[in-house]
Amino acid sequence: MKIFTTKQIAAIDKYTIENEPIADIDLMERASLQITNWIVQQFTTEERLLFFAGPGNNGGDALAIARQLAELSYQCEVYLLDFGKALKGSPEINFNRLEEQGKVKLVKLRSEADFPHVDDTDVLIDGLFGSGLSRPLEGLPAQLVQKINQLLNVVVAVDIPSGLMGEDNSKNNLENIIRADYTLTLQFPKISFLFPENEQFVGQWEVLSIGLHPDGIWETPSPYALADAEEITTRLPVRSKFDHKGTFGHALLIAGSYGKMGAAVLASKACMRAGAGLLTTHVPHMGFPIIQTAVPEAMASIDQHDSMFTTLPDLVPYAAIGIGPGMGKKHNSCRALCNLLEQAKVPLVIDADALNILAENKAWLEKLPEGSVLTPHPGEFSRLVGETTDSYDAVQKQMAFAQKYNCVVVLKGAHTSVAAPNGRLSWNSTGNSGMGTAGSGDVLTGIILGLLVQGMAPVDAALAGVYLHGLAGDIAAKKRSEFSLMAGDIIDYLGKAFLEMQKRD
Repeated sequence: MKIFTTKQIAAIDKYTIENEPIADIDLMERASLQITNWIVQQFTTEERLLFFAGPGNNGGDALAIARQLAELSYQCEVYLLDFGKALKGSPEINFNRLEEQGKVKLVKLRSEADFPHVDDTDVLIDGLFGSGLSRPLEGLPAQLVQKINQLLNVVVAVDIPSGLMGEDNSKNNLENIIRADYTLTLQFPKISFLFPENEQFVGQWEVLSIGLHPDGIWETPSPYALADAEEITTRLPVRSKFDHKGTFGHALLIAGSYGKMGAAVLASKACMRAGAGLLTTHVPHMGFPIIQTAVPEAMASIDQHDSMFTTLPDLVPYAAIGIGPGMGKKHNSCRALCNLLEQAKVPLVIDADALNILAENKAWLEKLPEGSVLTPHPGEFSRLVGETTDSYDAVQKQMAFAQKYNCVVVLKGAHTSVAAPNGRLSWNSTGNSGMGTAGSGDVLTGIILGLLVQGMAPVDAALAGVYLHGLAGDIAAKKRSEFSLMAGDIIDYLGKAFLEMQKRD
């Protein structure tokens, strides 16, 4: 699913108004009705709903929602931020409709003293400022936000929490942003919702469709997307009954060192479970009995060193190569990685210690084979590109890095982002907190390698690998809980994740 900046969303709104065609007030009514329906499903008429509305379109939405809910016998009160200027356009129409209805208490907020008494059971609806906000809140709006944030009541934000910018919040005043429990965003998630530092403001968010014109969405270019099942299903390889293990590719995985053979085992199992036809895992001499016993489906290539990676096997047989899980950073391993970068003719999947070695030898980045996939967590990413100010800055550097080195960068997190060499970036929509556990990244490396070796394009393998990894984790969490989830559980439920995708085909 394409996602857009707030300015682009406003342009798509305008396109819809002009080409559906539909009046602005009617589009606002349609959007408000979606939020009204959500509120009806969540709250009863026993609870009082206090609406805090601003003078713009976000406030206009709030006024319409209050009127719609009042017609359904909800107890609604509206507190309208008053700067001494008359409302205009659709907000003015909705204010007049609310007055004419006569079922909602209307109060104008001109100072902090006008803030209402709030009971513990009241639900607060935030419609002060929307996605058109371009500067941090200050003055009376900031005071109102701070008062709302001091309360323990449930807060529902209309479209976006007041004070939060849709993309870059690096210069924002975080004290003056609504901390919502729920955010009901219209048509598309805002980019800032996908960043971990903004969870405290957004809470749980849900996208509500308001029927924006499909041609406007299609014709508006965007480098950003949110991966969904429909898109990922189309990227997965199609199998013929005449295919065989040779068809599905031979992968090489270089992993493991003394005390870290578990990483090699997890990545190997994940690679096979993701559909690789053949896998050879290159391990130190001491790791031979471990890998042969734990993963009998994989062949073993034995390094000449007893406890670390120091030498390359013949690379000719392999269609894709993974390196890094549990590898260590000894000098001989660094030199062997450099040799791999110089000799490899196929895409690499690079993770863990292999990334840390690259971060210490940045000149080697120029040696990356075309289409290689790098899978850093935030710490590894910072070592590669330098410190970042926030997640928005990190995403910009991620996209620039992928373009500069003609590679795919998978920046792991709750909404893992995948940056492609063509300047596009997609966030993932599967996964849960239980996957923040030792070995989860090794499993992801194996899955991406297993898909890549089957002939998938590197960016497709990365997107599908990340999605399936998260989906398997979600299925596992339902069976074993997020608290108890282990990396091996993700592998165990990967097959069910594939089945889930096949149902959508």
